[in-house]
Amino acid sequence: EVQLVESGGDLVQAGGSLRLSCAGSGFTFDDYAIGWFLQAPGMEREEVSCISNSDVSTYYADSVKGRFTISSDNAKNTVYLQMNSLTPEDTAVYYCAADYIRIGVFPPYEYDYWGQGTQVTVSS
Repeated sequence: EVQLVESGGDLVQAGGSLRLSCAGSGFTFDDYAIGWFLQAPGMEREEVSCISNSDVSTYYADSVKGRFTISSDNAKNTVYLQMNSLTPEDTAVYYCAADYIRIGVFPPYEYDYWGQGTQVTVSS
């Protein structure tokens, strides 16, 4: 059974940092791209970052470039999202998702598997 489990969400003050983790199991981690998404209340889910576990290619949305860093530890089947300089606008539920890597497609158009999410709240 494929599982993705997010952790690391918390309440933090503006300007602070958090590191989210996404632990995967039940699939060959190296063959997948892992994306991070946020969904604020009443808003559509938005992809903020993605990493390919095969060649370590990365993608960042403009809104997080220079503030967020995605990384992967394939030995631990875990992808991290380091979030710095957080603002109240970053408040959302953060989800990770996995998609089988397809040649020439990065970031993925859609994802096969999703985690349950972790809440990030940034106070002003």
